[in-house]
Amino acid sequence: MGGNAWTQTGPYQPDLAAAFRQAQEESLAEDDQGFEGRSIEELWRDPAWHEYIFTGGTCTVLDFPHVIEATDTDDGPFMRPLTDDEVRAWSPAGQPTYEEWNEALDSGRLDFPDRAQGNCTVLYRDGEPAQIGYWGVTAD
Repeated sequence: MGGNAWTQTGPYQPDLAAAFRQAQEESLAEDDQGFEGRSIEELWRDPAWHEYIFTGGTCTVLDFPHVIEATDTDDGPFMRPLTDDEVRAWSPAGQPTYEEWNEALDSGRLDFPDRAQGNCTVLYRDGEPAQIGYWGVTAD
């Protein structure tokens, strides 16, 4: 089986790790994936959750335990922000809008990461940070 590519947006916070955690909490509140009443931290300590993620996943930010540094080269499952240079490769102004991000993914100018990995970047509206764009590929 190959991994499934997915995209999602979440609320902006200057601290990307905090924004990521908020996006996870919102995703979990929308669909607990059958793991009712558990926090993100509890899920990632549960071997049943690991099995669930690594054999199918959720196609959301829930597929990753935390955000790593943009320059970190560790394999997944992690969410990694793009570096400024990586953003400027498809958004020369360095302040991509949702539409620019979506078009870059659709056209292949912006790649999806390898299986069991995710990326994120700040998306702008009227020159101001407005949300975070997340995209990844499931582990299965």
